[in-house]
Parts: sequence; C-alpha cells; structure tokens
Amino acid sequence: MKIYHTTLGVFVELNNNFYSFKEVDFDVLVNQPNLFQFLKRAIETKQVEEKPDLEAIILAPIVSQEVWASGVTYLRSKNARMEESKDAGGGDFYDRVYDAVRPEIFFKATAGRTVGHGEGVKIRRDSKWNVPEPELTLFVNSSGQIAGYTVGNDMSSRDIEGENPLYLPQAKSYDKSAAIGPCILVTEEPISKETEIKLQIVRAGNTVFEQATKLSQMKREFPELVEYLTYECTFKYGTFLMTGTGIVPPDDFTLAKNDVINISIDNIGTLRNFVE
Repeated sequence: MKIYHTTLGVFVELNNNFYSFKEVDFDVLVNQPNLFQFLKRAIETKQVEEKPDLEAIILAPIVSQEVWASGVTYLRSKNARMEESKDAGGGDFYDRVYDAVRPEIFFKATAGRTVGHGEGVKIRRDSKWNVPEPELTLFVNSSGQIAGYTVGNDMSSRDIEGENPLYLPQAKSYDKSAAIGPCILVTEEPISKETEIKLQIVRAGNTVFEQATKLSQMKREFPELVEYLTYECTFKYGTFLMTGTGIVPPDDFTLAKNDVINISIDNIGTLRNFVE
C-alpha cells in the first residue's frame, strides 16, 4: 500500500482504492508500530474515497523528518567518485570506503530543503557539473525500523566534490538539493532485490540520458546502513535514508535549466522534477 501526503491530508492507496486519513497527523501516522498492519486494520473501518487528483495536490512525503544519505554503495558510484577526484588526490578514499566495514553516511537535507513530485530542484550557481542521483530511499521510523520506501533524488555537484572530498557537504546540501516522492510504499515483506530503478533526463522534449539498474547491484544491505545511521542518532519523527546510486551519467554530461528528471522505481512510482 502507498501513503500520499497532500494538501488535503493523508491518503492511503490499496489495490487502486483510496482511503482518507485526514484526521491523522502525518508524523503520528508514519511512526505507528508495524505500520503495514496498522494501515490494513484502519482501512477495514473506512469507506473508499473518490480517487484524488494527486498531480494537483501532492506534497513531498515529509513533515518533521530529516533526509540522510549513503554513498559509494554501488560499484558504479565508487568508480565515478574515484575518477572525478583523482586530480585532487582523493581517489582512493572512495575505494577504501567501498570495501570498509563502516559505510559512508552523511546528512543531506532538512524537510524545508526537500521538494516533492512535480517541484523544482536546483543546481548550485558555483558549480558547472551537476547530476541527479536516483536512489531508493528508506523511511526509518522513530524506533529505528525500516517502515517504508520512496523514490529519492540526491542532487550532486560533481566538480565541487571532485575538487576535494571534504567539500562533500557543499556539493550535496543546499536549498532544493533533495527530492522524494511521490509516496511512501509500505509492504509486509522487505522490498525485492530485483526491484529496478530507472533514470530518464529530458531536455527540450528529447531524452538525453536514460539508464536502469537493480537493487541487487548494491554492495551494502539496508539493515546495515540503518544500523550505522541510528547507532548514536535518534529521530523523534523518523527519518529518510537515501541508499546510494548505481546510475551515473557520463562525465561530459551536466544538467541544465528546465531539464526534466524522471526517476522510476518498481512498485513505488515515478518522481518527476524539473531543474529551476
């Protein structure tokens, strides 16, 4: 089932039927213990609603949460990071973290710096090499459990990070640098490793980049990432964790104003953003 955060409150979709949870606070709802069973029981007491016009009312599925991210969890990402930073002497940092016990985890965005489906993302004015990073994103509840999944776009300024790995916060964290949505997928079982992630970038009506990967290409396991994230951090309202990217456009590609970024993940949907 899917949770949608909208201007009209929360809706839950199950088997193409929509149910209103307008009476429930978003932060309270998503942090219910055993969220799948809670929603399943609650739906039994509700009437089916007319399907809402989601494109007109949808918001990012975030209120009081933060967005964190994991890096170098796919081989493709490791190789790209090593290449972009080799002239700065930091190339082997990524090789070492890829094989290390401890994963790379960093703070990405506050809720106020995060946008949703249909909204604009930004590229930094002081950067000339910018790409989207399509990532399965975990919703981790206040008890530190994986309670749902969404689509994430970890916007990245590759030239800034490549200049010096210590510049990663500037390359990653700025206004509208993160996008998540369109919903939170809540499942009874963990998401399949055969789940496919697709990235399409459209410029002036033409597809200029398109590629796909699968979760099975990840080196890290989701519980492992969550364990390190929550080891010394508590999240009163839960948090989102982007899990890394296995899709990196070629080195001669950079985003431009008005580009449309479509990120699709099986069973969740498509997160669409444009570059402001």
